Amino acid sequence: MAEIRNFGFFRHLRSEPTSQIIKYKKGQMCSSERGGAMWFLPLSSSLAEVPVDDQEHTFLFHGRSSDFQDVTTQGVITYRVSQPEKTAERIDFTIDLKRGVHLRQPLEKLAVVLNALAQQFAWDYVVRTPVRELLTNGQQQVRHDLIAGFDTDSGLGDLGIEIVSVRVSSIKPTADLEKALETKTREKIQQEADEAVFERRALAVQKERAIAENELQNQIELAIRQEQLIAQEGQNEKRRMKERAEAKRIAAQGEADRTQIGAKAKSEGIRLVEAARVEGEKERMDIYRDLPTSANIGLAARELAGKLQSIEHLNISPDLFGPSLLNLMNLGAKRLEPSEG
Repeated sequence: MAEIRNFGFFRHLRSEPTSQIIKYKKGQMCSSERGGAMWFLPLSSSLAEVPVDDQEHTFLFHGRSSDFQDVTTQGVITYRVSQPEKTAERIDFTIDLKRGVHLRQPLEKLAVVLNALAQQFAWDYVVRTPVRELLTNGQQQVRHDLIAGFDTDSGLGDLGIEIVSVRVSSIKPTADLEKALETKTREKIQQEADEAVFERRALAVQKERAIAENELQNQIELAIRQEQLIAQEGQNEKRRMKERAEAKRIAAQGEADRTQIGAKAKSEGIRLVEAARVEGEKERMDIYRDLPTSANIGLAARELAGKLQSIEHLNISPDLFGPSLLNLMNLGAKRLEPSEG
């Protein structure tokens, strides 16, 4: 918006660099300046301000596809005024000489023109295309048709308008149709999700089965090792028992051998003792055999006396004691005789 100041009969205008100020006198353009400042007389001058920066226009129009379905096309057209003098000749950009604002709404008129052209260029494609294809590839094709239509349209050149860019944001059917179209896709996506869940469950079952098989294999291995351990322990115990029995047998054999040796030694000792005793007894008997009867009686009496504790009565007859005493005296006499030589 231009800034206008009042100085008596004269007024001063200052504009932004994005605006083109066109001055008219008596219906004729006398000057055109962009982002400038000028003095003018309000009673004899008319001013127009044309914005030359990029302007964006949002379009929205309805159409019907080849299968008779209503669709809505929405997008943005970016344009700029490349020849402001031509534009000012076709559309009223006159400003109020006191406030500096447009007396009309020129940008809205430009928007109506652009919207009508866009709808016309897009309609040719929409009416011959089914709705599914519109929803799939419609945005790119509509954008292509809009750009091609604007490039070939001579009316925009006459208006001094240049199209900078065209963007198609969406092509949508009605809510009921969109819901119906989404149902199949939603069901397909749900089916894929269910299949993914089933696959995940199947994979989980496979993994659980693998884990169970692994645990079972581990239990089998453990049982086999326990069986080997029990068998080894049995063999070890059997070996220990055999070794213990062998040790006992060896000990018993040793003890038997020792006992036998001791018995043999004892029996040999007894035999020797008895042999010596028998021999002594034999020699004594030989001695006794050579002694006279009276001597034997005396020895028997001495033996008897050694075994008796006490003697209360002793009767010795002369018949018994006389011959014995005589024999004893004879024996003593013989011992007292000198030996020959």
